[in-house]
Amino acid sequence: MKIILQQNVQKLGKAGDIVESSDGFFRNFLQPRKLAVVATTGTLKKREEDLETLKKKAAASHQVSIDLAEKINGLETIVLTVKAGEGGKLYGKITNKEIAQALEKLVGVEIDKRIVRPVDEISALGIYRVIVKLAPEVQAEISVEVLKEGAPLKVKKEEEPVAAEAEQDQDSEEAAVEEPSAV
Repeated sequence: MKIILQQNVQKLGKAGDIVESSDGFFRNFLQPRKLAVVATTGTLKKREEDLETLKKKAAASHQVSIDLAEKINGLETIVLTVKAGEGGKLYGKITNKEIAQALEKLVGVEIDKRIVRPVDEISALGIYRVIVKLAPEVQAEISVEVLKEGAPLKVKKEEEPVAAEAEQDQDSEEAAVEEPSAV
């Protein structure tokens, strides 16, 4: 008997697949649990329509995942402050949930803790790589910096070099303006 699976069934197939099944297995197991329907011309036509809408939804979801990955990759690092003992050992470990919550605050989108995967176990102070697997082919990578609670935060002063470059530009412009007046 040909049937269309409505949900994934272990050792039989994925949702939307047309498979061959015995009558008893279909009547006693698959049909009562609404895991499959008989493959008639009407259900086959409905399956085609469902596949089209499913493809459109998957494409839209994939694009959202790509945009979120770009947003996460644009972040430099996530800074987490935790209690630590002597030698930089943490009291406990940094969990996926804590990283996901910090990402949610920065990105503004809810992130499931199950898609956050640190490359190494985070059990000491330092900088760690974390991979966020947003879709089967889309992943983002971010650095997590773990600092001791109460330690001063490192502030990057990128404004000073820019200000120094601006002063050099002004000095060179003034020198260029002074030369023509001397001639």
